[in-house]
This record gives sequence, C-alpha cells and structure tokens, in this order.
Amino acid sequence: MTARIKLDQLLLPDEATDHIQGPASTPVTLIEYGDFESPACCQAYAALKIMLPHFGPQVRFVFRHFPLREAHPHAELAAEAAEAAGAQGKFWPMHELLFTNQQHLTEKHLLDYAARLGLDMPRYRNEMSDHVYLQRVQEHVLGGRHLGLQATPAFYLNGVFTRVSSDLKDLHEAIDQALLAS
Repeated sequence: MTARIKLDQLLLPDEATDHIQGPASTPVTLIEYGDFESPACCQAYAALKIMLPHFGPQVRFVFRHFPLREAHPHAELAAEAAEAAGAQGKFWPMHELLFTNQQHLTEKHLLDYAARLGLDMPRYRNEMSDHVYLQRVQEHVLGGRHLGLQATPAFYLNGVFTRVSSDLKDLHEAIDQALLAS
C-alpha cells in the first residue's frame, strides 16, 4: 500500500518542483516526462504546441525531466539549463529554445540561449558551473524510474500512463475523452 501511495503522489503536480501551464482547477492534467535531445520529444513538443492551445484552459500541462544520458549526452545539461532559466522565471521560453534548437545543445549553445532570454548571466554561469539544479533533474528522473519509465516522451493523463502515436493523435483523443468524462 505504501508503494502505491508514493506512485500516486508522483502523479500529482507539485507547484514547488514542477513546471506547470494552466490552472489547478482544470479537469485534465497532462504530465510529460521528456528529454530535450530526444527526436521523439521534439516531435511531441511540436504537436503539443498546436494541441495545448486548442484545449486552452481545460488542460493543465506539466513538464518533467527524464534525460536519457546514455543516448543523449547533452540532455541532462540542457535540463539543468532549463531549470536555471526557470529559477529566473524563463523556463517555458528556454524549453522552447531547447526544442527548436535541439541539434545545438552544447554548453556554449546553452550559454547563448540564456543570454538571448536576458537571464542574469553571472547567476546563470554560477548555477550551471555549480550544478545547482542537477539534483532536481535527478529527482525527476528517479520519479520516472519509480513509475517504470524507460523511454521518452512519456505521458500521464489524469494520473494514467497514456500510449501515444508519433503525431500524438492518440493523446488528443484521450484528452477529448477525459474532457467528455469530466
């Protein structure tokens, strides 16, 4: 029973550690575990960029990090950069830059993106060199592993793992069904 409660808690958005778009009162919550260097996550990003505005305030979207370091050597550092940007109120703009420039995620590129977003650069450099946000990224990964994740993107719709097609048509239909049921 304890393990079940813990897993259920993992599927609740946490305002303190998650990046969330949309109000808590929405009937549908979509959690994505993603990797900034994953081509499949990039496809999902593009589809979600169209899909989420379609649903508007009916869907709450949560992004969590799940960098697959073995396959994507820049993903973890990119996740740290997103967290550093988030600490300055710019997570979602950095999220967009990382996915739209997915082929360019070296430390130098991340520094350029931070400057482009107008971040406090001395703070950003210090936080990145000290890996201030690595623990948060690793906590997201650990949570994903507790859920049994092995690949990205992974989606949970109202706490239920949802298999998706490459164009996310299945996810769109699942959200439609969840809204009808609410």
